[in-house]
Amino acid sequence: MLYSHGTALLNGNSIARSSAIFSGDLVQTSADSGANIHATGSSVLVLNDSLVQYEGNAIKLEHGGVTISTSTLLQTRTGDVVVSPVSGVWTEFEVRDVDGKVQIAARKGGLTISDTTGTTTLAQGQQTTRDESQSQDDSQAQNDKDKDNKKKKKKGGAGGIYTAASGGIFNSPVVLGIGVGLAAGGAVWVLVHNDDPVSPVKP
Repeated sequence: MLYSHGTALLNGNSIARSSAIFSGDLVQTSADSGANIHATGSSVLVLNDSLVQYEGNAIKLEHGGVTISTSTLLQTRTGDVVVSPVSGVWTEFEVRDVDGKVQIAARKGGLTISDTTGTTTLAQGQQTTRDESQSQDDSQAQNDKDKDNKKKKKKGGAGGIYTAASGGIFNSPVVLGIGVGLAAGGAVWVLVHNDDPVSPVKP
């Protein structure tokens, strides 16, 4: 059952006080109203200025906030983030989605928080914040970073080749060694093949 506190909408229609609610129904509250969803083993408080979809075993939070009290592992989904009780014991938690930031607080019992980057645990009494579409943002940022690195590597490689080639080639120790060897060899060749005899006496 859905109970309204002030003006609340069910599938776009105003409800006076209470109404039956089924899986797939949309509940919307205004800035000065709220609503309660009562199901077997669970109670959902839809906070003011919120839009949620009731899915039977889950609450899909479009924006705003909800407070969940459940013993049936009722989970809440918003964007890529899924918040679930750790176990089937009585668990109370709050989820708010404001401007793409998902705020999660474990009031009673522990929670598991899952998105496309993995799963973490939130202990009772703790709270945390997630980006609604964090994985997509991180992936785009990493792709941009990879592209920049590739550009830098290409520029660095070309620069390295250019730098090596622009240095005086005869400054290389290997080339200097070869040059000295050639010079020494030339001097010996001149001495050995000189037309003037070593002795001033001619035959």
